[in-house]
Amino acid sequence: MLDETLDFLNQRKANDSKFSYEIIIVDDGSADKTTKVALDYSKKYTSKYVRVLTLKRNRGKGQAIRLGVLCCRGNLILFADADGASKFGDFEKLEDAIIPTLKEPTLICGSRAHMQQEVLVRRSFLRNILMLGFQYSVSIIGGISGIKDTQCGFKLMNRTCAILLFSNLHIERWAFDVELIYIAKRLKIIIIEMPINWHEISGSKIIPVFSWLQMGKDILLIRLKYMLGIWNINPDYAKLIQNLQTLDTNKKI
Repeated sequence: MLDETLDFLNQRKANDSKFSYEIIIVDDGSADKTTKVALDYSKKYTSKYVRVLTLKRNRGKGQAIRLGVLCCRGNLILFADADGASKFGDFEKLEDAIIPTLKEPTLICGSRAHMQQEVLVRRSFLRNILMLGFQYSVSIIGGISGIKDTQCGFKLMNRTCAILLFSNLHIERWAFDVELIYIAKRLKIIIIEMPINWHEISGSKIIPVFSWLQMGKDILLIRLKYMLGIWNINPDYAKLIQNLQTLDTNKKI
């Protein structure tokens, strides 16, 4: 994934002198060589282009991405799974969709919904049941309609949108995408779903039954805690920026 991404971005930079980029790799407390490999890329391309954040313990996908996004310095922020299931070149599709709305907070969701029939045929009966059950839970329990694929790990947003969403995020693990979209809908942020190229990668960290049950629990928590006022959404972008600027950067995570 990194080689493809860097080739794409460097070619784009060579063709457009005004184009700039940075890649932030977040190692969510893994026991493998993720940080070492990532640091090798940082040494090769310099920390101006590749930065590495390593969590001392596993915090969950949602928290890892939240940290990476809130450390970004760009005006457009894309988060993508590192497994290479998506084609990084599809960034331009999402970019074309967000350009007309740059003055407003906008979230562009990469989507695999157009491939659902193919996925249903290829996956086992149990995984299909769990997947369809999750989609039903998102719509009925989570109260999110109109988005066919909430979980695709390829989403682009402008800076205003990123800070509004991730400063308000509570869910730490797999269902964080659902809360992002829930917050976006509550704040009336522009949401656009965009089909992308995608292929399933073996070795997924999602445990078929346990992970889906955990996501179902998180979806229920999203609905209940917002309804009961336990969780609130701060729509004040300026105040969120001020809070971020006063964070203690020496705090260990």
